[in-house]
Amino acid sequence: MNAHEVDYRIIGSEMQFVEIELDPGETVFAEAGAMMMMDQNIQMETIFGDGSDQNKGFVGKLFGAGKRLLSGESLFMTAFTNRGSGKECVSFASPYPGRILPMDLVELNGKLICQKDAFLCAAKGVSVGIEFQRKLGAGFFGGEGFIMQKIEGDGLAFVHAGGAIHERVLGPGEMIRVDTGCLVAMTQDVNYDIEFVKGVKTAIFGGEGLFFATLRGPGKVWIQSLPFSRLADRVLSASRTGGRKEEGSILGGVGKLLDGDR
Repeated sequence: MNAHEVDYRIIGSEMQFVEIELDPGETVFAEAGAMMMMDQNIQMETIFGDGSDQNKGFVGKLFGAGKRLLSGESLFMTAFTNRGSGKECVSFASPYPGRILPMDLVELNGKLICQKDAFLCAAKGVSVGIEFQRKLGAGFFGGEGFIMQKIEGDGLAFVHAGGAIHERVLGPGEMIRVDTGCLVAMTQDVNYDIEFVKGVKTAIFGGEGLFFATLRGPGKVWIQSLPFSRLADRVLSASRTGGRKEEGSILGGVGKLLDGDR
């Protein structure tokens, strides 16, 4: 294996974190700000690029960093290395309620395609880059621009998803339609496209958007029940009401007028 072989355990239910155990000299890398806690002999280092082999010269590092910049991520990641003589642990927390999913890239034929903000951390030797969408429709209307993230290698990677997670194995030719924001990840053999919601009334008044993703097997997909964008929209909508709870009131905003809040 090229990637470091790390051990781990996932702790918690709604707000999870992953504790990664490193042998002496082993390294794990993560997005900036993901670290929760670490043992005393763990050394932090900011790395330039995608977290894979850093002995590939400046041009290689620059290309890796450029790929991350195109996917909307930072140019830098943080590497955590065990500089002690025994086992040491470092933990990474999920950014919002949901689940942390361990992905063994060996079992996934070396590649996983996922949402840009799904990646949490991975063993050194795993590469995090970009995956261009071939279809123009997917590029414009897929909610991800032309780019999704790809994670490649032969080690462990960890992705985060919101709410409950559903893992679905698609048979050859089997197809499902998914809200674009609910798609977390898929194996490289899944055929991904964007389909227009038929019917003008459904598209405008249905509340589900104008487009959804079509995923056709064979392959495996992971779907989340609570995309962060949906959670953020609800929080923003609630903040505009001044923080008053109105879900159970038939009066809604009129109640504020009656109470003299407006």
